[in-house]
Amino acid sequence: MNPVAVAFAQLFNKDAQVVASAPGRVNLIGEHIDYSDGYVLPFAIICRTTVAIAKRNDRLIRIASQQRDGTIVEIAVSELMPGTGVDWARYPLGVVWTMGISSGLDVLIDGNVPLGAGLSSSAAIECSMAVALNELFQLGHSPETLSKLTQKAENDYAGMPSGIMDQSVSLMARAGSALLLDCKDLSTRHIPFDLGKHELELLIVDTQMRHTLTDGGYASRRADSESAVAKLGHTSMRDITLEFLEANKSKITNTEYRRARHAISEIARVLTSVDALENRDFTRLGTLLNQSHASLRDDYNVSCPELDLAVEIALRDGALGARMVGGGFGGSAIVLASIAKIKPLKVEIADAFKEAGFVAPRFFNSLPSAGASVDFVAGN
Repeated sequence: MNPVAVAFAQLFNKDAQVVASAPGRVNLIGEHIDYSDGYVLPFAIICRTTVAIAKRNDRLIRIASQQRDGTIVEIAVSELMPGTGVDWARYPLGVVWTMGISSGLDVLIDGNVPLGAGLSSSAAIECSMAVALNELFQLGHSPETLSKLTQKAENDYAGMPSGIMDQSVSLMARAGSALLLDCKDLSTRHIPFDLGKHELELLIVDTQMRHTLTDGGYASRRADSESAVAKLGHTSMRDITLEFLEANKSKITNTEYRRARHAISEIARVLTSVDALENRDFTRLGTLLNQSHASLRDDYNVSCPELDLAVEIALRDGALGARMVGGGFGGSAIVLASIAKIKPLKVEIADAFKEAGFVAPRFFNSLPSAGASVDFVAGN
């Protein structure tokens, strides 16, 4: 039997009706542009969040997380409104709210997506919850619809103004591929991404510098971008060229100019990266990763000393490319390197962190993995 279903039965003294799971993600390239109608190129990682769930006969929601000591949080369905619930519970509760569920529920969450590491643990919670509810109540929503509903949960209920990338890849990823997502119309294309065939590996460096995206930094970056677009007379960064931006920079503040320069150049880097992957030009891909990090560091100002050090040491010691991933202000970096260089790179990065007085980093890698799934249905 599914281990989360077993834990659910022990906690709630009843059997789970549905168990569903969804992965975290790494964004290969395309950072802070999903809310600008850009293109992004993420892939799902092997780490997943699992939700076990069952209906109740009343309108009470009882929810617990194995990562939060298993304490049961209770709230009535009638009390669900944006911002209610303890902080971690707002993500699954927001999904109940956006999906219009009126039944009481018992919910247990478990998983191994690192929290605060920039690998989208929040989207993994939201998407596993959405897939479980979709199955439990036979709602028939498509992955595209679920991605919009889960984004709404994060934006409107949890108060995090994120774009739609994280939820989309968590729901729609395929093993062995990165997902080229057009954030303007949600169209997708699966891009083969098999580094092992070319004796390469993508190392994930968790700096263990924990970040929160609800402290205003992320929201202010998005506000800067939206203000720049409005002042320039357009509806999204997707419609603006670097040439137009340079010709009209006097219409916006210097901060807005730098935010816009990042977004416009990053959108172009995503499409160039797809071309590089399809032509197996990994040297070119590495250069694009480096450019992305510099833009995020200098124009978007969302890096931090730990991320910059990880990238600096990786490039010094022979990596093809490296950059921070996620919303920034902490979290993880990715390093593209030959398999032979991965072990010494880990040593050098760890030594540099120790010398700088930083918390020791964690390292892991992941092949592009499958998206959300229903893993167990009672009676089947």
